[in-house]
Parts: sequence; C-alpha cells; structure tokens
Amino acid sequence: MIALFSLAAMVALVLQTALSSLLPAVFLIPNLALILVVNLGLRHHSVGAALAAFGIGYATDAFSGNQLGLHALLFTAIFVLTYWFSRAVFSAGAGVGAIAVFGGVIICDLGNYFISSGWVSPVRLPLIMPAILAQAAITTVCAPVVFGLMWQATRMIGLRQRLARE
Repeated sequence: MIALFSLAAMVALVLQTALSSLLPAVFLIPNLALILVVNLGLRHHSVGAALAAFGIGYATDAFSGNQLGLHALLFTAIFVLTYWFSRAVFSAGAGVGAIAVFGGVIICDLGNYFISSGWVSPVRLPLIMPAILAQAAITTVCAPVVFGLMWQATRMIGLRQRLARE
C-alpha cells in the first residue's frame, strides 16, 4: 500500500509542478497530493497509512521548496481529521470524501498562511480567501477522479479497502 501511494504521490507532485508553469494562477492547480491523503484517511486505517500521509507531505515540501516539514505536519493532521470524520459519520463514500477534500484544502492553505507568516494578525486573509476557496472547489471537483483511479489501482494489486457504508 505504501509503495502504491508513494508512486501515486510522485505522479501527483510531478503533475502539480508541471501545471504550475502552464496555468496563469497558482490557485487554479488542484492539490492532488491532498486528495491522496484524504483517500488514505477514508479507506486505509493503519499506522502505515499515517506514515504514507506524512511521507506525501514531506515529498510535497521537497518539491515546493517551502519550509521543510510544514506540509508533512498539515497532511498528517488532515489524515487524522479525515480518519476521525469518516468514523464519526460511519461512511467513507464520495460525499464524505468531497467534504473532507474541500475542508482539507482550506486547512492546508490557512495553515500554510499562518505558519509561514509567523502567526501575525490575519490582515491579508480577506484578500487570499477567494483564492483558497477557488482552489478548494477545483480540488474537490478533481477528487472523484483520483478516488476512482486509486480504487482501481488498489483492486488491481489486491489491497483490501474499507467500503463505503452509505
């Protein structure tokens, strides 16, 4: 499982990096790595899945050049929140995944903003919120495709997944 998600994370990060040179605004790029972390939180409840979420975050830090460990922290927190959310609502379906992806992008972007700015007062927050919400919407639209691809890949290699209880 870790090898599959590692490969998928590398493909996602390469796509995100390539798209950054093609699109005019960075917020138009979906956060594909975060979708993988949400998928781990919804369907793979193990220590290995938590380590994979941390590894995806660490690889994101290596690709983006930001503060090392920031995405690792945020992605691990999003994994735990997604795991808790899917357990609380007793579902791992597409609707729960879409909500978790939307919220995860907002948490990740706000976490990046506050930690990178040194926890200063959120004066610029109203200016960046539309971009954060746009990226959350774009990422949420891409989530079902990534979930479907990962579902097929895990079935192909014979991994057991937690099924939706909707």
